[in-house]
Amino acid sequence: MTEKTPPKGPAGKPESDSGYNSGMAVFSYVIGGIVVWSLIGWGLDNLLKTHWLVLVGALVGIAGGIYLTMKHGLLTHTKGPAEPQGPGDRADEDSR
Repeated sequence: MTEKTPPKGPAGKPESDSGYNSGMAVFSYVIGGIVVWSLIGWGLDNLLKTHWLVLVGALVGIAGGIYLTMKHGLLTHTKGPAEPQGPGDRADEDSR
């Protein structure tokens, strides 16, 4: 007999997505966008004999990287384990 196990998280995210992995994804989206679109702007600058399209390409790359970061939900903060807040817990003790 085959048992079906339910998925443990959203289909697009790994089960143990840490802050480090999210940070590296954000970094790669933004830096990758800047590099790719700056190169496209540089190529268009050489083709059209201008000097400002590389800057426009870098700005488009930043915007695209931030857009992809938001689309993939990497800017949301996930909370850790709940802090103790009931009577008798350390949350209500005075720190001296």
